[in-house]
Amino acid sequence: MRCTVPVTRERRILCVFPAYTPSFGTFSGAYSLMNVQAFMPPQGLLVIAAYLPERWSMRFIDENLRAATDEDFAWADAVFVSGMHVQEPQIRDIHERAKRHGKVTALGGSSASAAPEKYAFFDYLHIGELGDATDRLVEILDADVTPPASQIILETKDRTPLSDFPLPSYSALPLKKYLLGSLQFSSGCPYRCEFCDIPALYGRQPRLKSVEQLLAELDAFIAQPSHPAVIYFVDDNFIGNRKATKDMLPHLVAWQKKHAYPLQFACEATLNIAKQTDILELMREAGFFTVFVGIETPELDALKSIAKDHNNAVPMMGAIKTLNDYGLEVTSGIILGLDTETDASENLLKEFVDRSAVPVLTINLLQALPKTPLWDRLTKENRLVNDPSLESNVRFLRPHDEVVASWRRAIAHAYAPENIFARFRYQMDHTYGNRMKTPARGKLTRSNLRRAFIMGKNIIWQIGVKSDYRGEFWRSAWHAAKKGQIEAIFNMGFVCHHLIRFTREALRGEHNASFYAAKASAKEAANASSVSVNDLQRSA
Repeated sequence: MRCTVPVTRERRILCVFPAYTPSFGTFSGAYSLMNVQAFMPPQGLLVIAAYLPERWSMRFIDENLRAATDEDFAWADAVFVSGMHVQEPQIRDIHERAKRHGKVTALGGSSASAAPEKYAFFDYLHIGELGDATDRLVEILDADVTPPASQIILETKDRTPLSDFPLPSYSALPLKKYLLGSLQFSSGCPYRCEFCDIPALYGRQPRLKSVEQLLAELDAFIAQPSHPAVIYFVDDNFIGNRKATKDMLPHLVAWQKKHAYPLQFACEATLNIAKQTDILELMREAGFFTVFVGIETPELDALKSIAKDHNNAVPMMGAIKTLNDYGLEVTSGIILGLDTETDASENLLKEFVDRSAVPVLTINLLQALPKTPLWDRLTKENRLVNDPSLESNVRFLRPHDEVVASWRRAIAHAYAPENIFARFRYQMDHTYGNRMKTPARGKLTRSNLRRAFIMGKNIIWQIGVKSDYRGEFWRSAWHAAKKGQIEAIFNMGFVCHHLIRFTREALRGEHNASFYAAKASAKEAANASSVSVNDLQRSA
């Protein structure tokens, strides 16, 4: 549904999503292999764009594809921005450019909602989700687009039900430029992990879209002739409401069968999904290939200390094996710098990496986010720090330099070429063969064939010929070929190229040790500034 507020004037709204700082999790180091430019379409701002009054004009720019130009800002009556904490510098930059053109600015999204004090310079702050605050913002801008004398904060009290959310404005973006598609079925998570801000922002009782909405979004997504072959469910916890997930999945299976399985799916869930074998079987039938699990640490006492002991509902290694048995490759979030860490923690993590054979792990230093129990506790303990020379805003119980050195050694071990390729060979032997065989005709599109040709050519040249780890690549590629797992060669090459390259850059000090930190290294900051100017001359 669109906004139902009656408007009397035509307005031009420029929606701008800020660029990301490079990270382990966005795979930016390998975009050139696939001729893509960005990770996922920005789902939240696309929903806001679709909600705007029909009488209003909208222009959507994801600065991961191209920067907003002078002409874009001159066209607009108002500039809408959304983003996460890690994008804070880029959010500020967009605001400053909009102000140079005399435009009124409005900021919403998770960072503004969790830490509005960071953004006192925006004209309007939209706190919370789509709802009555959104309607009030529309009313205000319909009446006047002159910047207010002081900031106006609009906080949602009456949230729009997810079942009334409009179809995201997928048509506003070239989906072919993204690595993954994005889809949301639910919002919220019942757990209260100490470091997580999801319950405070979106609630502990998951709210749901209807099955009809979900399938309509899939129809709209594949309507673009060139689109990513994989869609990521951006739900905070895919099994936050297990019954709803179980009821939805048969419809997803039917949609895939109807369209000859044009897509693969990935999601994020808690590790206790391993207990839900009925759901896992439906996920297998629906074409789920990957599940991101916040394992955080292999130390059981540490999990209890951060209120993540639901990871102990089943033995950790057994749970990972169960997911592999259903064809699900596990990716994992890991946190270093927890209060319970000892000198032995680093080696325990390395042993876990090797034993679990999880190929992709986002290993971050602990970062305290606003609106989390961790933030509240560390505030009371006077352990929050704001020192740009440090890698985290947490005063660790162990010396900061020791924690950072441990992080460096951990990522060096995890992404040494011989280690990561060995973990992929394990997946070839124990995971990929458990996936359901799906019809080829749904994937044999001109776009997919073209993408496969480009990716194959680039992988052979960049990895198989030029890289210093080409021996490990060819050994693993031959292992996959003998099993008939040709697709695995593409996936493995893409992922390994990014992770090995990013790790080497991180070990040279070019990246932050926490994806959730807003600060970047001096080199990154200089590069970001340069890109924001140079990209003004570049089209997507």
